[in-house]
Amino acid sequence: MKKEVHDMVKVRIVSAAFVAIALAVFKPFGLAAWQWEAYFHLLNIFVMGVVVCMLSDAVMKYIVKMPQNHELGVDYIIRRNLIFQLINTPLIALMICLYRHFLLNDRVEGNTLSLANFLETLLIIAFCSFAIGLYWRFKFRSQFLTIELEETKTLNEQLQKIQQQAEKMSVPLSEKPVESSRSSEEAVSMDIKAQPLPDRVKLMGTTSDTVVVSMPYLLYIEAVGNYVKVYQLADGKVRNDMLRATLKQLEDDLKSYPMIVRCHRAFLVNLQQVEQIVSKSGNLQLYIKHCHEYLPVSRTNAAQVKKALM
Repeated sequence: MKKEVHDMVKVRIVSAAFVAIALAVFKPFGLAAWQWEAYFHLLNIFVMGVVVCMLSDAVMKYIVKMPQNHELGVDYIIRRNLIFQLINTPLIALMICLYRHFLLNDRVEGNTLSLANFLETLLIIAFCSFAIGLYWRFKFRSQFLTIELEETKTLNEQLQKIQQQAEKMSVPLSEKPVESSRSSEEAVSMDIKAQPLPDRVKLMGTTSDTVVVSMPYLLYIEAVGNYVKVYQLADGKVRNDMLRATLKQLEDDLKSYPMIVRCHRAFLVNLQQVEQIVSKSGNLQLYIKHCHEYLPVSRTNAAQVKKALM
């Protein structure tokens, strides 16, 4: 949280400094008449600009209900900054108009608070906001792309680990050696606790229809209206069976299988059958083995998928 606040303050200071430098170069509002004193006024405008930016951030957080949250992705941050500019630009223009009226009106005639001066100032500040907005848009996209690539790499490494663990756990108990140092009662107790989940599960629909699923070969389940499609590998081919049921019902039926998670409101996926996790346009997608399909990971379910992997 402290890092996000620090980053936000840094962004606002850099943005206000950009506007102050642009005003120093072009010297609108009769700033040239003030000679060296113009830089003193620009420093004041810079400080007030940072204050107004922080005020606009408070409006975004408490009134618009859009806090600065990098976890929501690059699209959210860019959309938030666009709304921020729509709020902040008129406030900055109004602040500069008031400054012109009270402090820059001595040597330059016409620096009064008027609609014409406000529109003139608004046009200049809007141009500066557009330029600095393009810079931050590029900056944020580059930053988030790096973060997403690192996160995707970590998730893929963890995916391989849990798939290897799942393969080891699928070995029958009779093939697993029991340490001779343990007593027979301890060995029996461990065997009971380590009993594997059944490989074949009968999924029941709301009617008399059923679908028998071989869990190691289950690919994913898709919701289609009042039905679900169960995709699994059978005899080297992908087969799908229709079942009248809800995805929530099947999610509850399969909750004992940690590799079966909901990745989207319309999909349950078997992580053991995910070949790769990819990031496209800031959104995670799961590339499924055998059927070569990409399943979307919604933002609401991304945390659940990551938790299952980690």
